[in-house]
Amino acid sequence: MGFFANQTRSVIEWKDADPDLLIWRWNGTNDELKNASKLIINPGQAAIFIYEGQIRAIHDYPGMFELKTANIPFITTLTKIMQNFTSEHKANVYFVRITEFVNQKWGTKAPVKYTDPVYKFPVGMRAFGNFSFHITDVRKFFTEFASNIEVLPISAIRNVIVDRALQQMTDIFATAGLSYAEIDKNRLELSQKLSEAIAPEFAPLGFEMSDFRIENTDFDEKTQERIDKISDKMADAHAINAMGQINTQGLNAYATVEKLNAMNTAAANPNGMAGVGMGMGAGMGLGAGMGMTGGMMGQQAAQPVATSIPCGSCGAAMNQNAKFCPDCGKPNTAGHVACIECGAQIKQGAKFCPDCGKPQTANCSKCNASIPGGVKFCPDCGEKIQ
Repeated sequence: MGFFANQTRSVIEWKDADPDLLIWRWNGTNDELKNASKLIINPGQAAIFIYEGQIRAIHDYPGMFELKTANIPFITTLTKIMQNFTSEHKANVYFVRITEFVNQKWGTKAPVKYTDPVYKFPVGMRAFGNFSFHITDVRKFFTEFASNIEVLPISAIRNVIVDRALQQMTDIFATAGLSYAEIDKNRLELSQKLSEAIAPEFAPLGFEMSDFRIENTDFDEKTQERIDKISDKMADAHAINAMGQINTQGLNAYATVEKLNAMNTAAANPNGMAGVGMGMGAGMGLGAGMGMTGGMMGQQAAQPVATSIPCGSCGAAMNQNAKFCPDCGKPNTAGHVACIECGAQIKQGAKFCPDCGKPQTANCSKCNASIPGGVKFCPDCGEKIQ
């Protein structure tokens, strides 16, 4: 019965195709396809007919086809008794899925290394995303990539695509000129550049990658530590800049609230000397803030309120008592004059220069009157000071 079963014509079909397989070889009886066997190709499939070691036909559209071989039922087998009933006219059929494979996940196996172009520190970045691909040339794909393998999983071609992409990713990120903080908002542009860079590598293998996307990125531990330090410094710089823009009324209100808090803390411990002293100091400060007069409270209220002045270097508004401009960082030269000896900026009215030690008074060459430093004309006779 087995002998007669081997002589029947075959109906060759890839039924219930495994979604994880890209290529599947039909495993017929003794690898012998009988003449006039029927080949059925379903939508989304292609079939490669190999006879006597050569590709004799490729069908890349659905339908039913008749295969012609030199194996004629009964006659072929009966004449091959000396060959153990095996024909030398071997034939195989390989089915190939030619549909679009979408949403194929990828991720970097190790962090991609490059130097941040803005902050000049080494970056270790991991990236994740997805892509799609499809076979464009069945013959080329089979001969250059798959060969005579019986089954080929989709993961095999996915690994090839990911490995080729990662080779290009380091160069793309290094030449993009983007800091770590700019990577996410430029993912679409980077994905396009990366897709264009690796596409030529797949054409000779008979398939094409499409819709390559970078969906997410993160950083290794050392890079994240560097990023956190930069973020802290930037936050401090913004806070200093914001303080320079606060008006006098806001600062006074803040000081009043702090003094009230101090009085409440002192009241909670009335027997302690520290609490008594703090309560007295806070009370006097609060009185000054409310405009009380007399004694120390009057002195507190009489203190001048700091006003804003323009920076001498960039023109930005700044507190007149500030030592440096919060915008440009240059020293505050308001209320300062040049030393009459070395030219260094010193506080107006100073009697001696803190740099060279020279006295800051001179005598007029015409009337011999005493002239303070920084004055261009004699206040007595009007003579120009040389």
